[in-house]
Amino acid sequence: MNDVAREAGVSLKTVSRVVNAEPGVREETVERVSTAIRRLRYRRDDIASTLRRRTTSASIGLVIEDLANPFYSLVARAVEDAASARQSVLITGSSEGSADLERQLIDTLLGRRVDGLIVVPEPIDHGFLTRDRDAGTPVVFLDRPPVGLDADSVLLDNRGGARAAVSHLVAQGHRRIGLVGDPASLWTTAERLSGYREALAEAGIPEDPDLVRLGSRAVGDAERSTEELLALPSPPTAIFAANNRNCVGVLRALDARRASVALLGFDDFELAEVLGVSVVSYDPAALGTLAARRLYARVDGLAVPAAQQVLATRLIVRRSSLVAPRA
Repeated sequence: MNDVAREAGVSLKTVSRVVNAEPGVREETVERVSTAIRRLRYRRDDIASTLRRRTTSASIGLVIEDLANPFYSLVARAVEDAASARQSVLITGSSEGSADLERQLIDTLLGRRVDGLIVVPEPIDHGFLTRDRDAGTPVVFLDRPPVGLDADSVLLDNRGGARAAVSHLVAQGHRRIGLVGDPASLWTTAERLSGYREALAEAGIPEDPDLVRLGSRAVGDAERSTEELLALPSPPTAIFAANNRNCVGVLRALDARRASVALLGFDDFELAEVLGVSVVSYDPAALGTLAARRLYARVDGLAVPAAQQVLATRLIVRRSSLVAPRA
């Protein structure tokens, strides 16, 4: 609060009155203090007061990317089950892929004095959580590791799963294999791209940058990326879709074009078995369960160095990846 007062050029009492929404403060002063609060990311030290009272909130926070995505829905349900078993409440928020919204959600959850946080992070520096962690609020990262913070994380074998997928397509005779994936800034995208490249290198196939389309956050983005690939003078004979939403977008584009192209996706998804789509599979609920177990172990006082837990993936071959390359 002292820092906010200095930044805004007002007294500590004035900051207190603004924070507590007391009357009698001029509008321009409120705006100046509010701007300083946003810039410095100040919030009341509810965590410290909770520790002094030796109480807990009987709640944990979960920040995911998009609750509408079946992957995150299954993760959230597993974390909710773990919280319920502890007679605790889960508070969930979706960052929608926005770093700013992620920070806002984290601040809101910490302001509610949650006992711990599970976060699917955006590619930002999470060093801002050091103070809260050191004050006694554990944080576990899920699906992607943090940057700038030594903390527990529960991850998938993204690189190994992608390598197995592309190696399978190579084994079917494909040499022009496209990739449709999320933004390159995401850790999962980078890992799956590395697995794709490793499989090509192991097979002695030079990588063609024209066959890689990254940046698809939504189904429509992936559909457009696939259309671009199919419009190439020498289009791919197979496509590796780097997550479930991308895979749905690729499917739509292939169906619209009636294109005879092999397809293999990372993440199982609704109707994949019915549609015969080959996938790199794993148990999303297991990710949520492992993250919750680690978080509650920290809440209970576990004091060991931060660690990464990596969940294995497996290749499920269905008819979509068995399409032979065109002559």
